[in-house]
Amino acid sequence: MKRRSFIKATAAALGFPALIPASALGRAGRPAPSDRITLGIIGYGTQGRYNTSNFLQDDRVQAVAVCDCNRESSLYGYNSGEPGGRDHGTRAINAHYAKKTGQSSYNGCASFVDFRELLEIPGLDAVMICTPDHWHAVMAITAMRKGLHVYCQKPLSLSVAEGRAMANVAKESGVTFQTGSQQRSDTYFKMAVEFIRNNRLGKIHKVEIGLPKAWHKFYGRTGALASFEPCAVPDGLDYELWTGPSPMRPYCSALQPLSWRSNYDFAGGVLTDWGAHHSDIVQWAFDKDHSGPTSIENIKAVEMPPAGDVFNVAKGFSYDFVYPEGARVTVNNEFKVGIRFYGENDRSLFVTRGSISTNPAELIREKIKEDEIRVYASRSHERNFIDCIYSGKPTVAPCEVGHRSNTIGALAVIGLRLGHANLKWDPVAEKIVGNDAASAMLSRTLRKPWTL
Repeated sequence: MKRRSFIKATAAALGFPALIPASALGRAGRPAPSDRITLGIIGYGTQGRYNTSNFLQDDRVQAVAVCDCNRESSLYGYNSGEPGGRDHGTRAINAHYAKKTGQSSYNGCASFVDFRELLEIPGLDAVMICTPDHWHAVMAITAMRKGLHVYCQKPLSLSVAEGRAMANVAKESGVTFQTGSQQRSDTYFKMAVEFIRNNRLGKIHKVEIGLPKAWHKFYGRTGALASFEPCAVPDGLDYELWTGPSPMRPYCSALQPLSWRSNYDFAGGVLTDWGAHHSDIVQWAFDKDHSGPTSIENIKAVEMPPAGDVFNVAKGFSYDFVYPEGARVTVNNEFKVGIRFYGENDRSLFVTRGSISTNPAELIREKIKEDEIRVYASRSHERNFIDCIYSGKPTVAPCEVGHRSNTIGALAVIGLRLGHANLKWDPVAEKIVGNDAASAMLSRTLRKPWTL
């Protein structure tokens, strides 16, 4: 049976929505349904809403399902005033296709609480994972072992061992994988990387990375105002499933829906959230996509809360990561947000979202010539993912690359939590050298029944 017929027959038998034929969309030249990429959305919250919107702008994509263990609430977004959850996501996608087809209604997008059920949709090609960090590894590995292509938000994993497992399965399965490090699809960051690669600043001896100062308040009104006291789980939230592989703790409203980033059982705070982005650009600029620094040094916490607190990530931090060639990268939340590269003869370059500048100022006007080093060009992170599903080529941010960039912040978090100022790192063996306590934190125990 042809794939197209199989999808329709099996979907009908199991009650899943069939794909819309291209003719119904009124778009001449749109790929046939058997060629479109069927996409399942896992996590429809603050970031998931944004990524889904971008995928819906690509006519090669058909979003067929939304999964979220939260039915619906209006506390998403960094101002805690935006809607999210599976019911809202399903309605938004159905409304999109209804408008696109000129129909009064459309009900072809299914809704799920449990991601494992979504992964069983007949004919599913790919998934987008935009859940809390502690879920990324289990979900991505499960999807890849089913032969599904994966777009997974950063930080890629909660532990170094989980990231290594993800990268191994991505390689073994041969699926297309995109880490949601969207700065690699940004013109300014690409320009900065090519300037560094082509020695416009000379030898780089120092880099400064500035991350946002905010602590839990950065993650919305729930973190700033909600209660730390245990309370009833809201109607519509499957808290057991939300907690998943992390330790179960009493529910409190302060963790939902975005401030979970301020608890080490679920994330690494601003350090790994934004740190994964900016460390990734340094890795790219230094051509270290499959390697990394050899030490994390001068690790300091500013007001480290007790480990048992609901919000237990460091309120402030500073650390260096050092490459064997000598470049030292200092990260803290005091520098201006962005990345500043220091080269020879007082030359420097600063890049952040929305701008790039150099010293001297006229240096920015130099063009990268055709015979010079050019890095991977991507204009849209989601579109690049779909392009590569069709072509079989690597994405701009493959799983291995995302894992290597995420490892830097994960190591700094280990140092902060242990109070250890320096860690030696072997990027080839991916082992901490001479520190048993820190080495034990490269992995975590997953709560049963969850495994990798």
